Amino acid sequence: MGTQTGSAGEQMLRSLQAGQPIPFGGDRVAYVDESLAAAFALGDRLVVVQSSGDLLHIPAAEHALVRSAVDQARGAFSALAATTDDQISRFFDAFAANLADDTRHARIIAANDADVAAATARGRSTTRLVLSEKMRVDMIAGLRAWRDSAGGRNDVADVVEHEGWSVTARRAPLGVVGFVFEGRPNVFADATGVLRTGNTAVLRIGSDALGTARAIVESALRPALEEAGLPLGCVTLVDSPSRAAGWALFNDDRLALAVARGSGRAVAQLGAVARQAGVPVSLHGTGGAWLIASAHADADRFRASVVHSLDRKVCNTLNVCCIVAERAAELVPIFIDAARTAAASRGTGARLHVVADSSKYVADALFAEQVAVARASGDAIENFATEIAVDELAIEWEWESSPEVSLVVVADIAEAVELFNAHSPRLAASLISTDEGEQRTFYETCDAPFIGDGFTRWVDGQFALDRPELGLSNWEHGRLFARSAVLSGDSVFTVRLLAHVSDSGLHR
Repeated sequence: MGTQTGSAGEQMLRSLQAGQPIPFGGDRVAYVDESLAAAFALGDRLVVVQSSGDLLHIPAAEHALVRSAVDQARGAFSALAATTDDQISRFFDAFAANLADDTRHARIIAANDADVAAATARGRSTTRLVLSEKMRVDMIAGLRAWRDSAGGRNDVADVVEHEGWSVTARRAPLGVVGFVFEGRPNVFADATGVLRTGNTAVLRIGSDALGTARAIVESALRPALEEAGLPLGCVTLVDSPSRAAGWALFNDDRLALAVARGSGRAVAQLGAVARQAGVPVSLHGTGGAWLIASAHADADRFRASVVHSLDRKVCNTLNVCCIVAERAAELVPIFIDAARTAAASRGTGARLHVVADSSKYVADALFAEQVAVARASGDAIENFATEIAVDELAIEWEWESSPEVSLVVVADIAEAVELFNAHSPRLAASLISTDEGEQRTFYETCDAPFIGDGFTRWVDGQFALDRPELGLSNWEHGRLFARSAVLSGDSVFTVRLLAHVSDSGLHR
């Protein structure tokens, strides 16, 4: 390992050697591989993830790019304090108007089409990448909701009156919020919600959607900031396709909050980087909802819930279905038919994974039947049904247009809840039952922030709460103190205390 003495006498890392041991976690060792050793140069940074031993290489150029973006956001945060709530409202109104403008939108769509084509050519999933007209409408609606919401930057949360003095608790902005999103072009509308409470944002989006992000910034976002007279650094895009930019952002201890959404392992890694840098995190990397049908399930409601929970693949899509054995003979065929219906609406086939002990409830012919399945890597012919082990209920099936779901038959609701708490990411669960007592017990025992009694796809900040979401909390890594299950722009704040002394003789 080469080092060089810095200006303050500290040793600067100049190079790495293949096979070099790197301690992590206090009692373990990772080793530098040849590719990392060859790529590392003076000025680069090495982040050692203490929980996993991952060695993350941040080239000097990526570090400088991110540092500049955070510098701009910090400067904008200070300047934003001197602006009015009306200016912030004008920004949201102008941003929405720019997205609604067909000429501007055409430029964004052209960039998105190019992103989708490039991702398809690489065999990448485009489920979340396509900027549909519905996504555009939702973005505009979300921005207008922020336009019409109360300011919130200095709201009074509480007042405690004492004899001769008082203490007022007021909401206050956190600071710079860092976002890392994978392939979601609508994140700009969601993430800019932090301006409503006086925060600024730095965004790094996955390489698949970077062209779309640039077009949104150039055609809609930056002009809106200028029109409202807000600092341009209020929302800054880290213009880099490299994952190292995300690591560099979450390794910057000047962030007030780090928010990540995307695939499970990548988000967990980003969260670990932020935590060891001392930055609070909001993570949502693993999803997949569970639907449980009890002995008191209404068959029609159950079928509709399955169909409507498989309309597209996102984090709240149905991933595991549990059916009590007492109703399995009736409801398993209904479940299978509903999955096929959801697939047929897109002209493709469905895929079913059955826990081995539950296979007796599924016709043998279905394990031999072959169906056409649309994959990101191309169309494939696969067996409709396959067996899995019970611990594979933890797998979140990633699919394009062919619904893919697991099935397990359970003795009762208690067993379904036990499986959910053990194997799911503890995000969302619904119980189909007409028994109010069962619903109450389900809510009390199911360890998840989102509980329902119908389709699972209701889990969304804008759909459920009329507030665009920055992220959803799952409880896979523990519950979050004093935070809603939906992280939204108006929930990114801290509290300041202001004392007013009316008795000048007051003392302790």
